[in-house]
Amino acid sequence: MIRNSVDILDYYNMTVIDMITKKYGLTYNDALRAFMKSETHQMLTDSKYDMWQFGAPAIFEIWEAEKITGDPRNSSYIRGEL
Repeated sequence: MIRNSVDILDYYNMTVIDMITKKYGLTYNDALRAFMKSETHQMLTDSKYDMWQFGAPAIFEIWEAEKITGDPRNSSYIRGEL
């Protein structure tokens, strides 16, 4: 696995975790844990998926799709519907 730039990942981590805390009322640590343990985050860190091309709101939506359905690939962004 080739990992994306640390700066890019830090940006997505901070932004998506902030979105999770605001929408779901989780503490920072709980949101951090939820995002870092997700398959969405694993895909984000793997450059073969090129998820860095999505903006942070799209990554958040992909994470939500995973939270709701159990699979981030159910996101309309991954399926190419947006």
